[in-house]
Amino acid sequence: MAHFLADVTVAVHIIALLFIGLGGFLAWRWPKVAFVHIFFALWGVLVNIAPIQCPLTAAENYFRHQQNLGDLPGGFNAYYLYDTVVPRSLLPAVAVIALALMIFSYIGAYLRWRHRHDTPTHRVRLG
Repeated sequence: MAHFLADVTVAVHIIALLFIGLGGFLAWRWPKVAFVHIFFALWGVLVNIAPIQCPLTAAENYFRHQQNLGDLPGGFNAYYLYDTVVPRSLLPAVAVIALALMIFSYIGAYLRWRHRHDTPTHRVRLG
């Protein structure tokens, strides 16, 4: 069971990372998602710059210990992403692209929100 729960934790972690990177685009359709996304984005930044462990990494480590495995070497990103999905040499470029996508998504969400509120909700019939 611990193996299954560790795998589920990895899947949830990947979904959370995708949401951190691309969740701003969901706000184009559902503007209130922006508030949840901001929390996730700030948490993602904090976990990567401060000595705070992500709760999902802690959960996976717990399930790994249940299987007599050690902690993830270097954390989730280092173990699953760096040098497998993204070469370490490209990490600065990936960070810039991710930031650009987030800014673009928020500009788009704002413009769509403004357009919705500028458009009259009723039309006047002539004749």
